[in-house]
Amino acid sequence: MKLLWNWYMSKSFMLKITVGFILGLVFGVVLGPQNAIFSPLGAIFMNLLKMIVIPLIFLSLVVAVNHSSPSELGRIGVKVFPIYIVTTALSVVIGIVIAKLMNPGAGVKLQEGISVTVPDRPSFVDTIINMVPTNIVKTFADGNILAIVFVAIIIGISMLYMRHSDDATHKNMGETLMKFVEAANEVTLRILSGILQYAPIGVFGITAATIGAQGLDTVIALGKFILTSYIGVGLLLVVFYPLILKLWGCKVIQFYRDIKECMLTSFVTASSLGTLPISIRAAKKAGIDESIANLTLPIGATVNMNGTALRLGVAVIFASEIMGIDLSIVELVSIILIGTLTAVGTAGVPGTGLIAMSAVFAQAGLPIEIVALTAGINILVDMVFTLGNVTGDLVAAKMVDLSEKRAAAKLGAPSVELS
Repeated sequence: MKLLWNWYMSKSFMLKITVGFILGLVFGVVLGPQNAIFSPLGAIFMNLLKMIVIPLIFLSLVVAVNHSSPSELGRIGVKVFPIYIVTTALSVVIGIVIAKLMNPGAGVKLQEGISVTVPDRPSFVDTIINMVPTNIVKTFADGNILAIVFVAIIIGISMLYMRHSDDATHKNMGETLMKFVEAANEVTLRILSGILQYAPIGVFGITAATIGAQGLDTVIALGKFILTSYIGVGLLLVVFYPLILKLWGCKVIQFYRDIKECMLTSFVTASSLGTLPISIRAAKKAGIDESIANLTLPIGATVNMNGTALRLGVAVIFASEIMGIDLSIVELVSIILIGTLTAVGTAGVPGTGLIAMSAVFAQAGLPIEIVALTAGINILVDMVFTLGNVTGDLVAAKMVDLSEKRAAAKLGAPSVELS
């Protein structure tokens, strides 16, 4: 048994997770719905990731804030949020263009009697208000990521000022708190390392159960919608992101090699937040400064939704073709605007995809019942859109990292090798 364990541990994470994914595909196709027996393996993996993600976000953010300064925090924020907005808007455009070329709604009929229940969409003001919690304990229990980010930043800044205080007592207390947080963060990372050893088994369970549960009839009927979605995200990955990275002076192929484990995990789990622990680890491998990664990735996982934005562009063309509606340029520009704001504004809300699609459909005058048409293949497209989201988060973090390193070099700081 020990020899088997040592052999397993000697293999790379990428190899193990790829084998788990391929075996899941094979079992999913061969056994079909019988693969439901493997779903607990995947559920355990997702529960483990969800268990670790909250402490990881909180502790890594507090540590990151204390490894920077208030001025650096503001500077990074000024850089990263415009990146989020611009890339999200361009992703909507890419989705619209690809769907216009592919015509995914051609020949698809809206079934009679189909309905969908849409959760209430919070306003932008409500989203901002909900970032400031009334009960910190409840915030952690509910998993309100934006509020947790807010709490972590204000606690981190308070500790930062204590550690740099002229008062010796405050300074000592700040340093003591910092040692405790760093120790707790190290414990969290060790737990994460253990969880990742189980990842290949979890990936096998998720893939086998997911592929086995999808009826071939549904997949064939909406095959063009699926294909359009995958081509759209493919363009993000092989054209859009590489072009941005190249403009920033990044070695694209090496960057993708460094984050490939994270990309595969995001695709299989279809969860940006669930993949966050692996994203932070991938960022370190990609040469992104730890403080920048720990600051930008938790926020990006809830706010930066390039894949979801592309989905909105594809979905609105899909729906307009089903209804035989020809959208004007003005309407398309309006959809790009509302799609961008919706992808960002529904961050951290349960049923985000449903809310976002419904909001855009309402803006375009399309029936939200069409949302339910895609329910049967939702997980299959969610997988690729999550891949687009997570890769976009890492691209944004890399852009900020390269910008910060260049700024430091101009100021005469010690040179940092750009990866």
